[in-house]
Amino acid sequence: MTSETSSLRALWHQVQKQEGAPNARSSHAVAVIGHKAYVFGGEFEPRVPIDNLIHVFDLETETWSVAEVKGEAPLPRVGVTMAAVGEFIYVFAGRDDKHEELNEFFSFNTITGEWKLLSSGDSSPPHRSYHAFAADLEGKRLYAFGGCGQNGRLNDLWAFDIETGKWLSLPAPPPESTCVPRGGPGLAVVNGAVWVIFGFCGHELTDVHRYDTKKQVWEEVKISGDNPTGRSVFGTATIGKYIVLYGGEVDPSDQGHMGAGAFSGDVYFLDTENLTWTRGEVEAEEGQHPGARGWFAAASFGNAMLVYGGNSDSNDRLDDMHVLKIQA
Repeated sequence: MTSETSSLRALWHQVQKQEGAPNARSSHAVAVIGHKAYVFGGEFEPRVPIDNLIHVFDLETETWSVAEVKGEAPLPRVGVTMAAVGEFIYVFAGRDDKHEELNEFFSFNTITGEWKLLSSGDSSPPHRSYHAFAADLEGKRLYAFGGCGQNGRLNDLWAFDIETGKWLSLPAPPPESTCVPRGGPGLAVVNGAVWVIFGFCGHELTDVHRYDTKKQVWEEVKISGDNPTGRSVFGTATIGKYIVLYGGEVDPSDQGHMGAGAFSGDVYFLDTENLTWTRGEVEAEEGQHPGARGWFAAASFGNAMLVYGGNSDSNDRLDDMHVLKIQA
């Protein structure tokens, strides 16, 4: 690693598959609260949503269960996103079994097991799937960016204010911006800014943009160092000032969503203060590296990134779980 990230060490740990694990899947979402990971949505066959269950994995006992729920649960969907704040998981949008984009916004109380529909229709951002969604570190706002809309790809930015329970339409990138509409981007909230990383606009993108939440302005960020190749449908985690990037599709399939493109298995660190990329030299316990994949679910927790499922180069859906442990 370069001097900026020389103090970072990372190690992959594979969680052994346990009885009761969900079916293999891709295009799903995961969030971690405390010592539990919550999995929702996804597909085994391309474009066919599997279920609308909340699958729960206890990271301490390494056991699976299905949450007992009440209230108005979302319908099965793919290309869905989740974010965790406090004891709540927030689920936004996705695509249904008729291949229609959705814009419903739900909360799930992990203590009571209650689903609640918070917004839909005109009270939600426009319909979309394969977008990006992230919470700020203060637990005050959730941000949604881009994705595949009803009439093409999007590059709009929205914030949900948890205290007021309202969505806010934030300034979109200006017309002269190179932050073009895209699907499958990465999103992170670090150092007072919302960062948009890469994505797909007909080809894999390599640009990084940030929206300053105080100044309310966009700028393209020029990053030096060992820059990753363009990619989409990858995983991100936020560890201090770093945005961690793993995997993703680096060359799309000529069959579109019905086929598998070429995937990466690399890990990169973006230093949001020094504006440098570094390719991680990451070890794996007992050689159990997660390998190349895309369309998987990833979530930050503590100083780690959890990775679950996804799609492989052979177009087979995956059901394994890995944890990338990062030590500063």
